[in-house]
Amino acid sequence: MNKKSIGREMLICQCLSQLPLEDYDCPLIDYGKKLSTKSLIKIFVAAQLDEWDSYKNMEEKLGAHPKLRKEIGIEEISGSQLSRRISDLPTEWLQNLFVKVVKKIQLFTKGLKGLPNGLGVLKIIDSTEISLPKNLCDWAFISKSHTAVKMHTRLVVASENVVYPDKIVPSSGKLSDNEGSDDLVEESNAIYVMDRGYPSREKFETWEEKGISYVVRLTKSLRLGILKEYTPTHPSVTLDAKVSYNVSKKPVRCIEFMDEKERTYRILTNRFDLTDQQVMEIYRARWTIELFFKWVKQHLKFTKIWSTKPQGIWNQMFLALIAYGLSLLVKLQTQSDRTTFGFFRLLQTYLYKTVGSFMKALKKKKKKTSKGRQKVPITKPKSKPEFGNVARDKTEKKKKKHK
Repeated sequence: MNKKSIGREMLICQCLSQLPLEDYDCPLIDYGKKLSTKSLIKIFVAAQLDEWDSYKNMEEKLGAHPKLRKEIGIEEISGSQLSRRISDLPTEWLQNLFVKVVKKIQLFTKGLKGLPNGLGVLKIIDSTEISLPKNLCDWAFISKSHTAVKMHTRLVVASENVVYPDKIVPSSGKLSDNEGSDDLVEESNAIYVMDRGYPSREKFETWEEKGISYVVRLTKSLRLGILKEYTPTHPSVTLDAKVSYNVSKKPVRCIEFMDEKERTYRILTNRFDLTDQQVMEIYRARWTIELFFKWVKQHLKFTKIWSTKPQGIWNQMFLALIAYGLSLLVKLQTQSDRTTFGFFRLLQTYLYKTVGSFMKALKKKKKKTSKGRQKVPITKPKSKPEFGNVARDKTEKKKKKHK
């Protein structure tokens, strides 16, 4: 396809065409099925990209866009058909597709060096909980008032504007963060960042044996023996010391700092080459994964479930992250300097427009207008707003009574 034809193509079709679906070309995979696996996956990824919130909405969107139906490879579709297939689709297939999308992202990001000021590439570990309807998902029971599953996630911070999950572990809501991290912390050149739900004495020993770099918040229960104290170089840092949590093991480093609300954070790391400020900033960057979870739930319809069966829920997790990965791939291909979340907002706006019109909008930059030298404003007394003749203000009512 030449560049001109790509430019005229509908943006959502161009996004879906980048899915690495070659493994599903074998006819035996879909033997006896009206809807192919390739088509099924494309429909649900499109649903994530465009925030389709129901099976009826899917039918309406596909019915309204013949070009999209052509890209997906269907003539018509029913919501009941989609519901059955998403619950039966093997999760391993979507997991493999997610891994392929991640590998494409890694090719584009291999030159990125992580956060500035020597912080480098980070891998943040955390989980997010997804509440499920109690009357439909009793298999996810936690308590009388609580039914939920978890998505344990490893988020790569490749730069200030590029973050992506490279691995997830779906689980029941009862699996603890400590247990969920077993498959997420692997040998790499990145620094692992975790909150206090993850570490334990055994975990620290395992990470040390594997040579894994970490910056982790400690629970109060883990006692430390101070071997040597260093002079803090940042006013927020109250302690920087070489410590031991087990007499027979290699010493590590503990840094305590206070935030703006005077809350104390106790951080353990095996990185003695970093400054106390760098360690503090690395832990503060952990907030990135909270923003990621919030964004995914808001924009990828992650809280609106399409199935009440475990396999259907796990499939939805992977489909949401595949859609996120596709958006990021387009951002990397266009070399946009917008934030990942800002880029997705524009992508979503132009999904049913041409690629050319999207690229034109992408190149537009906000004009900076100078207001010149600003004078110190003179505070004027606030005038009472007019409520009109219909609405009434409480103070106005009191005045009338006084009269």
